[in-house]
Amino acid sequence: MDTGDGALELAPLRGLRYAGADASALIDSPAFNLALALSPPYDLVDAASYARMTTDEPHNAARLTAPPAVSAPDYTGAARTLHRWIEEGVLVRDPSPAVYAYEQTTPEGLRQRGLIGLLRLPPPGGRAVRPHESIAEEPVLDRARLMAATRANLEPIFLLYRGGHGAERGAASRAADAPAEQGDEPLVHTVTGDGVTHRLWALTDAGLHARIAHDLAGRTALIADGHHRYAAYRRLQARQHGPGPWDLGLALLVDSDASPPRLGPIHRVVPGIGARAAADAARAHARVRALPEDGGTDRTVRLLAEAARQGPALALADRDGRFLIDRVDAGAMRAAAPDRSEAWRAMPTAALERLFLPLWGVRPRAAELVHDDAAEAVRRAGAHTGPAAAVLLPPLRVADVYEVTGRGELTPRKSTSFGPKPRTGLVLRSLESLPERTDEAR
Repeated sequence: MDTGDGALELAPLRGLRYAGADASALIDSPAFNLALALSPPYDLVDAASYARMTTDEPHNAARLTAPPAVSAPDYTGAARTLHRWIEEGVLVRDPSPAVYAYEQTTPEGLRQRGLIGLLRLPPPGGRAVRPHESIAEEPVLDRARLMAATRANLEPIFLLYRGGHGAERGAASRAADAPAEQGDEPLVHTVTGDGVTHRLWALTDAGLHARIAHDLAGRTALIADGHHRYAAYRRLQARQHGPGPWDLGLALLVDSDASPPRLGPIHRVVPGIGARAAADAARAHARVRALPEDGGTDRTVRLLAEAARQGPALALADRDGRFLIDRVDAGAMRAAAPDRSEAWRAMPTAALERLFLPLWGVRPRAAELVHDDAAEAVRRAGAHTGPAAAVLLPPLRVADVYEVTGRGELTPRKSTSFGPKPRTGLVLRSLESLPERTDEAR
């Protein structure tokens, strides 16, 4: 198929996977636990969780994707570990090219199905893949160094697309459902410590690959998670001369019509100012109300959600009080972000980034990020020795993200926490030629 026009394409690959009890059984260790070997995405792994995960399972995938805080900056250690695991048979390449159907089911019953394969990077200026938030240069360089050192894509980026409804639903979306609905035996069936059930199937039929390609060619995708890794894909591609393996990158593609994702907020912990002082300053541009302490963080989040239905809103909390900020002055937002659309200015993170953080004298990157968990943000603010406020944000709607990106804009940095995120370690991609293993060995 001609992809010169930047058509959306998800190509098959011979995935590199753990040869554990849920796959083929090459790891000669009765203690090996695949669920413990899988890791959250690298940017959700701190030094403490890295130490815990790699102690619980020495073959944890975080040893390959570790963030800079726990790894040498040139990633030679990650490269050596990857090569050793391949040589020892810990990781084995699948025998046939496949697009992988991947199902995640949360303890609350949210089920997400998608396809893992190789995303062909569209040409510069192509619209087949759209980012939705701005990025920072340092994480892009960091992930590019890791990929270059290991010559591998170690965790998929997470893409959303609209696959249609009813009779209009496309072949790619139906392919993600088919193995589970047909009762096919999965390659992997495991439950990770967060209670999420993961199932994986290899779709190896070339005719199905062609139908998936035909369906996706007329669609576009939105990056839900992995903006820095996608930018690293582009950075490494730009270094090459002529076509090659860096023209593709590992990705999970999910039909948001069939599997609406969970979209959570990313809260902040802002150092140097307490909740009451921040609330007093915010009165210049918004309505501020003190909230009662009874009901705790759960009640604060409920009141915040109610206020957010009417416009941008956020809450402040620390040991000394809780405050709700809403009815943000539209004129102040236009003055703070004259280069943006009304839809962009209506986002709570836009009000935080352009209006309130400058008002509080806080640089955006000085704020600590806390994904989804408002109570954890409040706890971390209370743990600071000096003044610090938890800034609680309501989640965006998926439709809001599509609307803003459809206008060619990006949401403010770290506006969204899409989930469930793909677990690292289920399918990896090596760009190197690997030694083949016989069927008897597998």
